[in-house]
Amino acid sequence: MGQIIERLAIERGHEIAAKYNSQHPFTAESCVQADVAIEFSSPELAVDHLKLCIENQIPVITGTTGWYSHYDDIKAHCNHHNSAIFTATNFSLGVNLFFEMSKRLTQLMTNQPYTLSIEEIHHTEKKDAPSGTAITLAETVISASNILKNWDLINDKPSDEFENQSMLPIKALRIEGVPGTHSLQFESEVDIITLEHEAKSRLGFATGAVVAAEWIVGKTGVFGMRDLLNFEN
Repeated sequence: MGQIIERLAIERGHEIAAKYNSQHPFTAESCVQADVAIEFSSPELAVDHLKLCIENQIPVITGTTGWYSHYDDIKAHCNHHNSAIFTATNFSLGVNLFFEMSKRLTQLMTNQPYTLSIEEIHHTEKKDAPSGTAITLAETVISASNILKNWDLINDKPSDEFENQSMLPIKALRIEGVPGTHSLQFESEVDIITLEHEAKSRLGFATGAVVAAEWIVGKTGVFGMRDLLNFEN
């Protein structure tokens, strides 16, 4: 992701102030001033990275998932320092359109005899399961449903544990070389309706991250893809 983002940023006329990785970590000592930072790392590193950017008044775009139990703390930290952060579980335009379509389809299915489920597939290097995208999809569907109340990962669990109609099951698969596939399935006794998004590569994610970085400059607050894409309007 870092290499693709760097290439896209340069193609769009931007200068790379610094690059960080496991050999050259992002710390208070190595931090440089920049108009914006783009953070794609790992769940165990993301929180410290975000706090360091916030404290140095560097607007930060993060595509790392698996750290959202600290979200409220990061949001408060950002507001306290009057800085800016843009978080997204997925920066792809197509995926965020997929979220909106899933919300609408779920609303149309209200009181219809269908049960819902989610399946996500990622590359074997993906550390968190379910993916942040699958969690966002689940939360979007639950918010649009008058039956579903929560979600749960069903991998390796007996099927009789998931007969509760208020629970949305998620199945997470890890297969070599898969950038990311997410599907939302509606199943009845007579048919199955499936809404699916399949990423061809990581280019869509990287493009969204660079566009978000261009958009956030000069702003303060906590933002996401709905703000960038202006779905409310």
